[in-house]
Amino acid sequence: MSALSQNRDSWPVVLPGFEHISRIWDSTQNLCASRILPGEYYVTSSDEIITTVLGSCVSACIRDPLSGVGGMNHFMLPGNTEKRMDKWGGDDCLASRYGIAAMEMLINDLLKLGSKKDRLELKLFGGGKVLAMEVNNVGERNVQFVRQFVKTEGISIIAEDLGESYPRKVNYFPKTGKVMIRRLRSLQNQAVLNQEKGYESTLGKKQVPGEIDLFD
Repeated sequence: MSALSQNRDSWPVVLPGFEHISRIWDSTQNLCASRILPGEYYVTSSDEIITTVLGSCVSACIRDPLSGVGGMNHFMLPGNTEKRMDKWGGDDCLASRYGIAAMEMLINDLLKLGSKKDRLELKLFGGGKVLAMEVNNVGERNVQFVRQFVKTEGISIIAEDLGESYPRKVNYFPKTGKVMIRRLRSLQNQAVLNQEKGYESTLGKKQVPGEIDLFD
């Protein structure tokens, strides 16, 4: 264990607004790692890791290689919208607001810190169908939403690992743009599912806020 890992005062400075995010020392990478949960996002200008575990949720990893600022979110759409309305109203519109908020908050924070929209690098992960009996297709809807969102915004996807039937652990290195993906074993599915189901159950009760594959 390095001296740096033993002294939290020497860890990278957390940007204002992200003090609540849990942080640990990753001894394998010798870097600080900030762990985001469903509904959270994190932005940094330091050399550190942003990590999360995804089932049906989606994470967008975005950075500006010139400004050195990058971040990642972790979001899902509510899965209980049974009505199908046009995109300008109704239940589908309400559901998509959760994804829009997650994407816009991350992008806006990057822009505030000196990033330029035309320089942004985007990588997408998650959206798995981790429960065979799932009827709401939440993962598929998350994937469809985020692809349409970035197309509308004119942001190119340079790498992705979406869909399929397994949860993923994602480690994002915003300083370099590298992403490390670990496909989790089936025995770990239930823990991921419980976490996401717990988060999903809160979505309709609050306001919407305004080893390894390498992706170098």
